[in-house]
Amino acid sequence: MHLNEGNILKNLPDSAREEMCTILHSTKNIRIEQIVSSGQTSPETGWYDQDEQEWVLLLEGDAKIEFEDSRIIHIYKGDYLLIAAHQKHKVIYTSTDPTCVWLALFFQ
Repeated sequence: MHLNEGNILKNLPDSAREEMCTILHSTKNIRIEQIVSSGQTSPETGWYDQDEQEWVLLLEGDAKIEFEDSRIIHIYKGDYLLIAAHQKHKVIYTSTDPTCVWLALFFQ
């Protein structure tokens, strides 16, 4: 049996210039990522339109996610959110102090 272990809040990658995504585990059915962002947002035009469902848990910081229907959800440390496949959305704010640390699960 192979054991993967670590601490998602330690030795964070430097996200000062760009958002950093690290795949923690992946199979054909699920992908688990650590995402570290510090002030980064989605491109000003366009929307994320993913084939997968995305469940995110914000472990540090706070962020705002806008949906195509103009809803804006402000999430804080400890909040989680399920974004359905093809639910168009974008990140419009991520805190810099503290840096945002996300746990994201992508699945069908």
